Amino acid sequence: MIDFIIAIVMGGVIGWLASIVMRTDAQQGIFLNIIVGCVGSILGRLLLSGFIGGGRLRDNAFDWRTLVTAFIGAIILLAVVNLIRRGRVR
Repeated sequence: MIDFIIAIVMGGVIGWLASIVMRTDAQQGIFLNIIVGCVGSILGRLLLSGFIGGGRLRDNAFDWRTLVTAFIGAIILLAVVNLIRRGRVR
């Protein structure tokens, strides 16, 4: 149960930071930040596992590789969403 709570909190923080970088923070609430962070974490692990390395996604939530992978994945996710919605990345 504590792992689930940590994943939600970390997903929210990562999603919020990614939305600030992509300048979509005003359009998103906390719920969407959590979703972006969690889905971005999965996307980042799928796309970047060979480059950044490290263990599985759930090995250590506070490992720098896990956090960087989740952050990059969230930025990629927001870029794709912006590209689809607006026709440009931003």
